[in-house]
Amino acid sequence: MQANTIRLIEDYYAAFNAGDMARFLDLLSDDVVHDINQCSRQTGKEAFAAFMSKMNECYREKLEDIVVMANKDGSRAAAEFVVLGEYLASDEGLPPADGQSYQLAAGAFFEVRDGRIVRVTNYYNLGDWIAQVSN
Repeated sequence: MQANTIRLIEDYYAAFNAGDMARFLDLLSDDVVHDINQCSRQTGKEAFAAFMSKMNECYREKLEDIVVMANKDGSRAAAEFVVLGEYLASDEGLPPADGQSYQLAAGAFFEVRDGRIVRVTNYYNLGDWIAQVSN
């Protein structure tokens, strides 16, 4: 179970890096819970897809140095990685976009059930990101 969960999370990030949103979303349960960094909680694959559409409009990101860990029964996992990004279009409530580059340490926590991701909780330092794109 642990190895299957690690492979699932690795596939999730590989799909993200490839820009394969169909595959990326297919790895989620229909009732996925998404805890957005320093923001709100959304529920459902449709809400997650809408969030990703907005993200892909405003940001171009690639994740590197991905390390995935899982508990023995595979029901929980965590990942640590570096986000290399470009701020493409202004996002509401954030500084104006002008193609600024950024690099952030980030992490995520997952719950897994029946081979699908049922919760994703993302964390990164928003203050650091704002400082990087404001210079």
